Amino acid sequence: QVQLVESGGGLVQPGGSLRLSCAASGIIFRFYVMGWYRQAPGKQRELVAAITSSSVTNYEDSVKGRFTTSRDNAKNTVYLQMNSLKPEDTAVYYCNARWVVTGDNYWGQGTQVTVSS
Repeated sequence: QVQLVESGGGLVQPGGSLRLSCAASGIIFRFYVMGWYRQAPGKQRELVAAITSSSVTNYEDSVKGRFTTSRDNAKNTVYLQMNSLKPEDTAVYYCNARWVVTGDNYWGQGTQVTVSS
């Protein structure tokens, strides 16, 4: 059974930081591209950051220079370090695991991030 479990969300003031974690089980983690998506109320889910099996990263333009994603294959965990948070970063953040070879695609349950004073 595949599970992706996010943690680390919460309420933070503008300019603050949070680190999200996503622990995976039931997959050969090192083979998967791991992505972080977010969905704000009334908006479509969007890709925020992704990291390949060889740790190549890419970011959505609005978070470049503020967010960093990394992975620890020994712990089957991917991280999203979010700095200089803005109110527009408020959303539910979802972890995604995708194996390009097979098309296998899995989602976590999401974690709420709220940036507000």
